[in-house]
Amino acid sequence: MRKMSVRVEQWPLHEPFVISRMAPMLHGEVVVVEIEQDGCVGRGECERMDIFEPDYPFDVLADVQSAVAAVEGGISRDTLRDLLPSGAPRNAIDCALFELEAKLQQQPAWQMAGFDAAPHPVTTVFTLSLDSAENMGRAAAAQKHRPILKLKLGRSGDLERVRAVRAAAPDTRLVIDANTGWSFAQLCNYLPELAKLGVEMVEQPLAFEEEHLLETITPVLPITADESCIDRTSLAALKGRYQAVNIKLDKTGGMTEALALLKEAQAMGFEVMVGCMIGTSLAMAPALLLAQQARWVDIDGPLLLSEDRSPSLHYRDSVVEPSEGVWG
Repeated sequence: MRKMSVRVEQWPLHEPFVISRMAPMLHGEVVVVEIEQDGCVGRGECERMDIFEPDYPFDVLADVQSAVAAVEGGISRDTLRDLLPSGAPRNAIDCALFELEAKLQQQPAWQMAGFDAAPHPVTTVFTLSLDSAENMGRAAAAQKHRPILKLKLGRSGDLERVRAVRAAAPDTRLVIDANTGWSFAQLCNYLPELAKLGVEMVEQPLAFEEEHLLETITPVLPITADESCIDRTSLAALKGRYQAVNIKLDKTGGMTEALALLKEAQAMGFEVMVGCMIGTSLAMAPALLLAQQARWVDIDGPLLLSEDRSPSLHYRDSVVEPSEGVWG
């Protein structure tokens, strides 16, 4: 017999988290799923994004709760994909089922995922929230010891923000996430300047209605699809527009689809980034498996929190190290 429990948790942030398309977040809010069977427990976590972003397509908590009967009735991960669409609600359940299955089979999750070796430490970006050029420069100065910073942009004055960050952190690698906040004209104007400033990648610069224009340029920097890359069904439309894709478990709907997306994206020639939402180590640990094959890793969610759950992954500055008992 299976038993599934669902709970909501709030996790305070060090400081407000700001991106171009939504109000500042003052805390993280997640839905945690636990599934118990035969003395083993599988766990999963997703962000409750619908309470922060009005246009988010799911009622995360309600959708998770809607699957309780099916899960307790023995639904498989493959069948779960027919019950819930790709998205955060399915992610929490899928990751819980994935860990449960691994424990029942008495093997580590990385092995069940088909990887050749246990996960090793990776270097994650550290995200700077969107703010004034002066404040982002000040934030960059405080974080200049980190190997790579990710800048949230997408409003007027973005080049000034990047220049301020580069002046404050001259030796740090930089990537940018515009969160659909630029026009195509802005992108074309910005790219050469960003390249001069040592930026190495731009994430999701355009809104959906303009992204077809990416087919008309050969960018001097790789452009990564984030909001435009949900699961494998997204890939055909991204070819010829983007050079990389950002795989997030809360978009794919869990590890089952994320692993399939990783394999297909690589086969199609895309570079891979592995990203995250605001969350604890329980959400980051499955992503750490995917991150083993990523060019860029963005699993800094716990670094933005005032505290993490226990046990947690080990964050040594920007190096993320696996830890026993977190997940998998």
